[in-house]
Amino acid sequence: MGSCFSSSKVSGSNRQTHSTNNNNKNTTNTLNVHQNQWNTSKATTSSTTVVNNSRKQQGSNYNRDNQEKQQPRNSNVKPSSRRQSGVIPCGKRTDFGYDKDFDKRYTIGKLLGHGQFGYTYVATDKFSGDRVAVKRIEKNKMVLPIAVEDVKREVKILKALAGHENVVQFYNSFEDDNYVYIVMELCEGGELLDRILSKKDSRYTEKDAAIVVRQMLKVAAECHLHGLVHRDMKPENFLFKSSKEDSPLKATDFGLSDFIRPGKKFQDIVGSAYYVAPEVLKRRSGPESDVWSIGVITYILLCGRRPFWDKTEDGIFKEVLRNKPDFRRKPWSNISNSAKEFVKKLLVKDPRARFTAAQALSHPWVREGGDASEIPLDISVLSNMRQFVRYSRLKQFALRALASTLDEEELADLRDQFSAIDVDKNGVISLEEMRTALAKDLPWKMKESRVLEILQAIDSNTDGLVDFPEFVAATLHVHQLEEHNSTKWQQRSQAAFEKFDVDRDGFITPEELKMHTGLKGSIDPLLEEADIDKDGKISLSEFRRLLRTASMSSPTVRDSRRM
Repeated sequence: MGSCFSSSKVSGSNRQTHSTNNNNKNTTNTLNVHQNQWNTSKATTSSTTVVNNSRKQQGSNYNRDNQEKQQPRNSNVKPSSRRQSGVIPCGKRTDFGYDKDFDKRYTIGKLLGHGQFGYTYVATDKFSGDRVAVKRIEKNKMVLPIAVEDVKREVKILKALAGHENVVQFYNSFEDDNYVYIVMELCEGGELLDRILSKKDSRYTEKDAAIVVRQMLKVAAECHLHGLVHRDMKPENFLFKSSKEDSPLKATDFGLSDFIRPGKKFQDIVGSAYYVAPEVLKRRSGPESDVWSIGVITYILLCGRRPFWDKTEDGIFKEVLRNKPDFRRKPWSNISNSAKEFVKKLLVKDPRARFTAAQALSHPWVREGGDASEIPLDISVLSNMRQFVRYSRLKQFALRALASTLDEEELADLRDQFSAIDVDKNGVISLEEMRTALAKDLPWKMKESRVLEILQAIDSNTDGLVDFPEFVAATLHVHQLEEHNSTKWQQRSQAAFEKFDVDRDGFITPEELKMHTGLKGSIDPLLEEADIDKDGKISLSEFRRLLRTASMSSPTVRDSRRM
C-alpha cells in the first residue's frame, strides 16, 4: 500500500515517475526494524551489528502495518488525509470485485499491528480452524485513486506469486462497505534481521548463509519471470514461517514492488539506502536491482557489516556509486574464496554484467546442498534467445566462435538452463520445449511463428533442434565475461578472433570471412558492420566491439507485442 520509508530509505513512488524526496538525511544512520514480528520496538548497540544504536518500527506486507507513522506511496497524499467536506473517498466509491462474505468465513482475533491505512490481525477460519493473518484496510482512508490502485496491485502481486514456497501465501481477498481484507499465511518465526542479530558477531556461518540466500534468490527469480521487480529486498522484509531453526523463509513485503514492461526501466528512486543498487540512483533500473540488494544482504550475513556505509543518505549513495565493498578486513580472511567470488558477482555495478537471480542459484557456493532441478529459468537467457534472431549474421558467427572457447566452469549456469529447458533430457531442445520455456517469461507474448524463427536462428546445423553449443552461442553473457575477468576475456575473444584469422596477420579479410562462414556471393554487407575504420578488413579491437554490441537495439514494447 503506502510506502514505508525509514530514516535509511530512499523516498519515491513505485511507478515510473520522477518524484524523489530526501527529507530523512538527519537520521540515515539508523536502519528501521522492529524487534519482533508485529509491534515491539527495542534498542540494540553494537558496532558490528547490522543496525546502529537507534531502532524504530517498520512493518512488512502484512506486518508493515505496525508502523504508526507511515508515509503513503504518493508524496501528494498526506498522512492526515481524511474524508474532505463533500468528497467521498475513492475507496468508498470503488467496488474492488472481491468476495463479500468475510464475516461468514473468519473470526478476527488478536491485533498484531496497525498503521496509517489499517490493522493486521490474527484470524481463525470458521470452517477449518486454521489461523491466518488478515490485513484490514479502511476504504475511508483511500482518498485518492492511487491508494485504490496500490491495494489492487498488492493483491495482484500476491496472486501472481501464489504457491511459491518462499513467498507468504495469499488465501483470498474480501471487501464490505468499509474495509478491504487481505487474508494471508501467518508467519510467526520473526524477521531474518532478528536472527542475524541473535548470531555470534551478528553473522551467519557460510552454510547457513547459503541456505538463506538461496531462498531469497528463488523469490527474485520467480518475481522476474512474472515481469515483477521487488525493489526493496532487505532482511526486514523476510519472515520465518516458524521459530524452528530450519523454518522456510518467506518474502512478505511487496509494498514497493511493481510490474515492468519489456524493454522499459524504472525512473524513480525507491528502496532502502543501504541496499539500493547504483542503477536505481541513476534512474534506470530493472530486475537486476533485486540481485544487487541480495548481494548486500549476503555480505551482511557473512561479515556482520554493511558493504556501503556513511553517516548521511547522500554519503551512502556516493559509496554505492563510487566504491567497492571491502573484502580485506576481518572476518573475510576466514571466509571461503567461493563465497567472496559469489558476493562480488552480485555486487557488480554494471547491471548488464551482474549475475541474474537464476545464475546466482547455479553458483557452487549457494548451490551446495541444493538441487539443480530447483534452479528456475533465467529471464536473461530467454531474452538473449529472443535477441539472437535480431543479430546480424556476422555477430551470430562471432558469438558461436566465442562460445566454443569457454570452459566447463564458465558454462555451468548455462548448462543448468539448458537442462531446465530440455525437459525430456535427450540432449537437445525441440520446438515444443523452446515454446514452453519462452512462455514462462510471462510479460512476453510470443507468436508461434516467432518461436520457430528463434529456433531456426539458433539452430546453426539446420537439424530442427538446438544442441548445447548452439544454445551457448545464443545465450552467453558477453558483458559478464569481460567484467568478471578481463584477462580471460582478452584470451577468449582473441581465440575466437583467430578462428577467422587463418593467416594470423591480425586481421579478418573478406576471403577469410567467406571461408569461415561458407557464404556465397558478396561478403561486403557482413564486413560493413564490424569494419569501423573502413579499411576493408576487421581488426581484433573491431571484432571485440562487435561481440560487445548487437547490430540492433534491445526489443521495444512494440516489438514485444509483435512477438
